[in-house]
Amino acid sequence: MRRAFTRAVSPRLAECQLTHLDRAPIDAATAAAQHANYESALRQAGFEVFRLPDLPDDPDAVFVEDTALLLGEHTIITRPGAPSRAGETQSTAEGLRDYFEVHWIDRGHVDGGDVLRIGKQLYVGLSTRTDREGLEALAQSVSPLGFEVVEARLRGCLHLKTAATNIGSDESGRPVLLYDPRSVDPAQFASVDPFAVEETETAAANCVRAGDRLIFPAGNSVTAERLRERGFNLAEVDVSELQKAESGLTCMSLIDER
Repeated sequence: MRRAFTRAVSPRLAECQLTHLDRAPIDAATAAAQHANYESALRQAGFEVFRLPDLPDDPDAVFVEDTALLLGEHTIITRPGAPSRAGETQSTAEGLRDYFEVHWIDRGHVDGGDVLRIGKQLYVGLSTRTDREGLEALAQSVSPLGFEVVEARLRGCLHLKTAATNIGSDESGRPVLLYDPRSVDPAQFASVDPFAVEETETAAANCVRAGDRLIFPAGNSVTAERLRERGFNLAEVDVSELQKAESGLTCMSLIDER
């Protein structure tokens, strides 16, 4: 059975780091219930869900994507750009070491949410959380593993994957990039068919490919219908409380694609 790694919602979620949103009240209990539904959607997609060690005093700890990359038999432990998140990486490494060979980024800053994998290419967006030194350190780490790092340009969003997601192939076998045209230019990504989200549904640009389905944020009905017409199987989940913490769906899991 395939694996997905998650971490529980911290009761201090309302103290999370914010870059593009104004702070609003967040009900941690509601967020935890929505997160549980997200994990249920992963299980229904055929994944065994493994919880990484709880970090109740780390407000952003549920967003495990930023702390590691899973690349086949290997995991790259990143260096998140928000100083408050530095302590999360050791816990992630401890939770993954039984399943992967562990490598560490040793300089700069890289958030996993800024790394978009398309085949053997890792597109890395420079953002408020990821810098050039981190990009170069990542490139050095993954080159021996057969991956190439390519800089990607983004604007007006927290992470690259806030605005662009590799959603796999459609029913005709064409690989599809779901994206928000206000934040990324799809021409910079090779070997994908670009699919723009509805103009008023920017949150739809971030979803999780899990087996034969897309775990997709509820409330984006026009984009959802267009994706179904394209042959994608969607499982919609409500993550509205988590979105107040600038969360996308990919943020909350590490997907083992083996």
